[in-house]
Amino acid sequence: MQGQMMHRPLRIADILTFAEDSHKTSEVISRTVEGDLNRITYPDMAARARQMAKALIALDISLGDRVATLAWNGYRHLELYYAISGIGAVCHTINPRLSPEQMLYIIGHAEDRLLFLDLTFVPLVEKLAPQLPKTLRFVVMTARAHMPDSPLDLLCYEDLLTAQDPHYAWPEFPEDTASGLCYTSGTTGHPKGALYSHRSTVLHTMLCAISLRDCLQPGRKILPVVPLFHVNAWGLPYAAPLTGASLVMPGPRLDGASLWDLMNDEQVFSAWGVPTVWLGLLAEIKQRGAKPVGFGEVIIGGSAAPRSMIDAFERMDVSVCHAWGMTEMSPVGTVGHLPPSMDDHPLEQRVDVKAKQGRRCFGVDLKIVDEAGAALPHDGQASGELYVRGNSIVSGYFANPEATAQALDPDGWFGTGDVASIDADGFLTITDRAKDLIKSGGEWISSLDVENMAMSHPGIANCAVIAVPHPKWDERPLMVAVAAEDIPPKKSDILSHLAQYLAKWQLPDDIVFVDTLPLTATGKVSKLTLRQEYADHALPA
Repeated sequence: MQGQMMHRPLRIADILTFAEDSHKTSEVISRTVEGDLNRITYPDMAARARQMAKALIALDISLGDRVATLAWNGYRHLELYYAISGIGAVCHTINPRLSPEQMLYIIGHAEDRLLFLDLTFVPLVEKLAPQLPKTLRFVVMTARAHMPDSPLDLLCYEDLLTAQDPHYAWPEFPEDTASGLCYTSGTTGHPKGALYSHRSTVLHTMLCAISLRDCLQPGRKILPVVPLFHVNAWGLPYAAPLTGASLVMPGPRLDGASLWDLMNDEQVFSAWGVPTVWLGLLAEIKQRGAKPVGFGEVIIGGSAAPRSMIDAFERMDVSVCHAWGMTEMSPVGTVGHLPPSMDDHPLEQRVDVKAKQGRRCFGVDLKIVDEAGAALPHDGQASGELYVRGNSIVSGYFANPEATAQALDPDGWFGTGDVASIDADGFLTITDRAKDLIKSGGEWISSLDVENMAMSHPGIANCAVIAVPHPKWDERPLMVAVAAEDIPPKKSDILSHLAQYLAKWQLPDDIVFVDTLPLTATGKVSKLTLRQEYADHALPA
């Protein structure tokens, strides 16, 4: 027997409509590329999103078309999140930190029709243009007065928007219609696309609203330092309007001094970002002798936060919440709020627990398995590969059946590639990388990709790339190589060779030449041995 209840498709546009009706005074405050500070309410943003939706339709964008963005955190970028998905198209956010080769690949693989870009990235797109699809059109996210001179045929964002009126009824379509596309760099081959749906995004938004309800409240101001191009800024573009929290967008200025000033001026309560960002802010707080006014919470994800960082924030009455997730998870999977029973515990004990990756959110199931795939107990002792499932977790990769087959177990659980333990209270601890990924400043670096590129250099006979601890970036890559000749090639020559294929931040910080690489019993390079041998390796300044 089925229940007799209405069935309305879940739509992303309904989040913005709700914010327009229920949170009329909440704002999006943006430090722009042009240098000013823009303030806009959710009702104003909703009207502009409808205008841009009509502009997209006028540009012949329709259901299922991919529309790319290459932009910082700002109000126009946020409007595009709703305008693109609202008409049934797919919002494809591009990470500008990718190498040109990777960027060209994902634009081609996604078959983007339009590319919206901030002024910052016009020179980059001009360089890429000869290799981009000839049908791709470009829109610069600025007003007419700031439009640059360019050999490209550039459209102006504000011209497109103001040519339309704000009267538009968001169309209805099935809730499993694709809404967003984010690419993640895996351990091998090209980046892989996570294709979100309206249903998955709305459910993930409610997941965030429940799990992070301490900061997601009407009147609270939240600073997303995590970029909109990095897994949808951890769901904030949707969760903040739904709950009525205001967003303070930092634009391109992410240094400690700029963040301190913006947070202090706007009295930001909660700030979200990776650990490397908070190192800069902590240094600025120390220099000024005070934290920003109103600053009470920091959400840390992307990579593990150092215990010293957690302790420093907690001692200045800034509550630290460790979160964990993946692009393939929309991305939030666990949140590290402490249970009320720990409120009276000593600081040291609370920091011990906050150093873990938190507990699963409602709607996210976790399991750890051994090498045979058998489930392991959640006792805090057993450690195994972490698998996840849920309504906001991918069931496969966009147009990539081979990667999809490798990602899922026979029961449909998604393999994260992390090794972890889960204790009896449900707290997750990530203990290792199952596939030797290197996480630098919140960004993944594939050791195998770097190795494959290096092996194409005639002076390299064999090599292995491992993670070495770094005080600022958490981890940085070290290459251990065997030279093809008696005289090793210059390190600068190898780095120049790699720079043709990889972004600057993906390049090794150092290269060490050895006679032979240690091997396992099966003839594979033993990275475990290398990590032990070079655990204390001093990287060049």
